[in-house]
Order: sequence, then structure tokens, then C-alpha cells
Amino acid sequence: MIKFILASSSPRRRQILEWAELEFDTLVEPTDEQFPGELIPREAAVYVAQQKAKAVASSPRYLREYDNTPILAADTMVVCENRIIGKPRDEKDAHRMLRILSGKKHEVITGVSILHRSREVVFADATEVWFYELTDEQIDFYVRQYQPFDKAGAYAIQEWIGVIGIKSITGDFYNVMGLPISRVYRELAAIGS
Repeated sequence: MIKFILASSSPRRRQILEWAELEFDTLVEPTDEQFPGELIPREAAVYVAQQKAKAVASSPRYLREYDNTPILAADTMVVCENRIIGKPRDEKDAHRMLRILSGKKHEVITGVSILHRSREVVFADATEVWFYELTDEQIDFYVRQYQPFDKAGAYAIQEWIGVIGIKSITGDFYNVMGLPISRVYRELAAIGS
């Protein structure tokens, strides 16, 4: 398997890639995560992933140290009732988001961009997640203990709220964590062959 650059500071994405026993370095460049308003959520997630990959590809450090090394970038979005629910700004916003998700189905969409020389592979993976009804006490405990301010939808499936609050999922569990690793693995293997 070919070595690549992960264009993400997400500890969850790094952990998933380590579990898959892949060899990578991490290089992150500041990226505006805004997207054109006319894009549907799948397109928006791919668009942001592409911007992250392109920012790394044009960085002086990449060009100096890693030129021609594949770049993997991803962006995860939570969509409930046709609304994209981003990352919470603060504790109050995290409470609001979790109340929206409580007792409902939502979709977790991860857009992926793999850049290698002039070739780009892009795709989006979606997983449906159903939450049980969450009490205010459960939400308060989770937000206070886990401070999910860097997480789309204000939660992580592998943390307490996912363990006690998720009724079911349809699709890739690791996609909800932030990276559809099975597909990523296959795409990287195709580049390396």
C-alpha cells in the first residue's frame, strides 16, 4: 500500500487509518469550510474535502517534502430534516443540535477527495443514524463531560452519547466516526497498484 498524506487534524480519522494499518503523514493547511449554497449535502461534503486536499497540494511544505505523494482529505456533515447541522459554536449550540437529533433519524455524510498527481478521486458515503429520545439530563451530561465542539452534529458515535443513545445505524459505522475506511482503503490500493 502506498504511503499518503492525511489532510486532516482529526484524531478520529488518524485512529481509523492506524487501525487499518496504513502508512501516512499528516499535513494540514487552513481551509475555508464554506461551500456554495446551491450544493446538496453530498456535493457540499465533497467540495469541502476537495478544498482541504487542494490547500495541502499547493502548500510549500508539501511541494518541498512530499511532491507527488497522494493526499487524502475528508469532510463530515450531519443532515437532519434536510438541514446541514455543523459543528457547535458553544455549549448552548451543542444542546440545541442534540435536541434536534433526539428521537429522529439523521444522515452522516462524509465527502472524500484523494489527489494524486493530476488524478482526483472523489466520493461521498452516507450512513443513516437513529437516536432514541434523549433527556435533557443526558444531553447536559454529555456536553459537559465530552465537550463535542469539534464534531459535526455535536456528537461522536464512539463516545458515551453514541453508546447509550443510538438506536440503530444503516451503513458504515466508521463513516459516522469520520472516514468510510473500507472504500478509502480500496481507492488507495488502486492508486498504489
